[in-house]
Amino acid sequence: MELQYASRDFESFLADVKDVSGLATRNQAYTTVQGVFQVFRRRLDLKDAIRFANVLPPVLAAIFTSDWDTDEPQLPFLDRQSMTQEAQALRKDHNFSSETCIRDVAIALRRHVDEASFNRVLASLPRGASDFWSV
Repeated sequence: MELQYASRDFESFLADVKDVSGLATRNQAYTTVQGVFQVFRRRLDLKDAIRFANVLPPVLAAIFTSDWDTDEPQLPFLDRQSMTQEAQALRKDHNFSSETCIRDVAIALRRHVDEASFNRVLASLPRGASDFWSV
Protein backbone atom coordinates (compact mmCIF):
# COMPACT_ATOMS: atom_id res chain seq x y z
CA MET A 1 0.00 0.00 0.00
CA GLU A 2 2.89 2.34 0.76
CA LEU A 3 4.03 2.22 -2.87
CA GLN A 4 0.51 2.48 -4.23
CA TYR A 5 0.06 5.88 -2.59
CA ALA A 6 3.67 7.10 -2.81
CA SER A 7 3.02 10.00 -5.19
CA ARG A 8 -0.02 11.20 -3.30
CA ASP A 9 1.82 11.00 0.02
CA PHE A 10 4.83 12.83 -1.42
CA GLU A 11 2.67 15.67 -2.70
CA SER A 12 1.02 15.89 0.72
CA PHE A 13 4.45 16.09 2.34
CA LEU A 14 5.59 18.86 -0.03
CA ALA A 15 2.37 20.77 0.69
CA ASP A 16 3.15 20.51 4.41
CA VAL A 17 6.70 21.79 3.88
CA LYS A 18 5.38 24.62 1.72
CA ASP A 19 2.81 25.61 4.36
CA VAL A 20 5.11 25.31 7.38
CA SER A 21 7.87 27.24 5.60
CA GLY A 22 5.64 29.86 4.04
CA LEU A 23 7.04 29.06 0.61
CA ALA A 24 5.22 29.97 -2.59
CA THR A 25 5.71 26.86 -4.72
CA ARG A 26 6.18 23.12 -4.53
CA ASN A 27 9.53 23.51 -6.35
CA GLN A 28 10.76 25.79 -3.57
CA ALA A 29 9.61 23.19 -1.04
CA TYR A 30 11.40 20.43 -2.97
CA THR A 31 14.69 22.36 -3.00
CA THR A 32 14.33 23.01 0.73
CA VAL A 33 13.78 19.32 1.44
CA GLN A 34 16.64 18.25 -0.81
CA GLY A 35 19.02 20.72 0.84
CA VAL A 36 18.07 19.66 4.36
CA PHE A 37 18.35 15.97 3.47
CA GLN A 38 21.81 16.47 1.93
CA VAL A 39 23.04 18.34 5.00
CA PHE A 40 21.87 15.52 7.26
CA ARG A 41 23.18 12.78 4.97
CA ARG A 42 26.68 14.30 4.95
CA ARG A 43 26.86 13.61 8.68
CA LEU A 44 26.13 9.90 8.49
CA ASP A 45 28.15 6.95 7.36
CA LEU A 46 26.65 4.78 4.64
CA LYS A 47 25.19 2.19 7.02
CA ASP A 48 23.47 4.77 9.22
CA ALA A 49 22.17 6.71 6.22
CA ILE A 50 20.54 3.58 4.79
CA ARG A 51 18.94 2.80 8.15
CA PHE A 52 17.58 6.37 8.25
CA ALA A 53 16.29 6.13 4.67
CA ASN A 54 14.48 2.90 5.57
CA VAL A 55 12.14 4.76 7.95
CA LEU A 56 11.23 7.35 5.32
CA PRO A 57 8.31 7.07 2.90
CA PRO A 58 9.47 5.66 -0.48
CA VAL A 59 9.79 8.92 -2.46
CA LEU A 60 11.53 10.69 0.41
CA ALA A 61 13.96 7.78 0.77
CA ALA A 62 14.74 8.10 -2.94
CA ILE A 63 15.37 11.84 -2.59
CA PHE A 64 17.52 11.26 0.48
CA THR A 65 19.80 8.85 -1.39
CA SER A 66 19.74 10.41 -4.88
CA ASP A 67 22.87 11.99 -6.37
CA TRP A 68 24.92 10.80 -3.42
CA ASP A 69 28.69 10.88 -3.63
CA THR A 70 29.42 8.10 -1.14
CA ASP A 71 33.11 9.04 -1.24
CA GLU A 72 32.36 12.48 0.16
CA PRO A 73 33.92 12.84 3.63
CA GLN A 74 31.57 12.54 6.58
CA LEU A 75 31.07 15.88 8.33
CA PRO A 76 30.37 16.56 12.01
CA PHE A 77 27.07 17.92 13.23
CA LEU A 78 27.39 21.67 13.67
CA ASP A 79 25.20 24.37 15.14
CA ARG A 80 21.79 24.82 13.51
CA GLN A 81 22.70 28.12 11.85
CA SER A 82 25.76 26.66 10.09
CA MET A 83 23.80 23.65 8.83
CA THR A 84 20.95 25.93 7.72
CA GLN A 85 23.38 27.97 5.63
CA GLU A 86 24.68 24.73 4.12
CA ALA A 87 21.12 23.74 3.15
CA GLN A 88 20.51 27.18 1.68
CA ALA A 89 23.61 26.82 -0.51
CA LEU A 90 21.99 24.13 -2.70
CA ARG A 91 21.10 25.80 -6.01
CA LYS A 92 21.88 29.09 -4.27
CA ASP A 93 20.33 31.35 -6.92
CA HIS A 94 17.07 29.38 -6.82
CA ASN A 95 16.89 28.46 -3.14
CA PHE A 96 14.25 30.18 -1.02
CA SER A 97 14.84 28.11 2.12
CA SER A 98 14.18 30.10 5.27
CA GLU A 99 16.32 30.49 8.38
CA THR A 100 14.07 27.81 9.91
CA CYS A 101 14.28 25.35 7.01
CA ILE A 102 15.63 22.44 9.07
CA ARG A 103 12.92 22.85 11.70
CA ASP A 104 10.28 23.32 8.99
CA VAL A 105 11.24 20.11 7.19
CA ALA A 106 11.42 18.30 10.55
CA ILE A 107 7.86 19.38 11.41
CA ALA A 108 6.53 18.20 8.05
CA LEU A 109 8.58 15.00 8.06
CA ARG A 110 7.34 13.95 11.48
CA ARG A 111 3.78 14.14 10.12
CA HIS A 112 4.66 11.59 7.43
CA VAL A 113 6.74 8.94 9.20
CA ASP A 114 6.06 6.35 11.84
CA GLU A 115 7.10 8.41 14.87
CA ALA A 116 8.25 5.45 16.99
CA SER A 117 10.42 3.97 14.20
CA PHE A 118 11.79 7.39 13.30
CA ASN A 119 12.78 8.18 16.89
CA ARG A 120 14.25 4.72 17.40
CA VAL A 121 16.54 5.13 14.39
CA LEU A 122 17.49 8.68 15.39
CA ALA A 123 18.46 7.47 18.87
CA SER A 124 20.83 4.94 17.30
CA LEU A 125 22.56 7.47 15.04
CA PRO A 126 25.58 9.61 15.93
CA ARG A 127 25.28 12.34 18.52
CA GLY A 128 23.55 15.33 16.97
CA ALA A 129 21.15 13.38 14.74
CA SER A 130 18.19 13.65 17.13
CA ASP A 131 18.84 17.35 17.67
CA PHE A 132 18.92 17.91 13.91
CA TRP A 133 15.33 16.64 13.61
CA SER A 134 14.04 18.24 16.79
CA VAL A 135 11.19 20.69 16.55
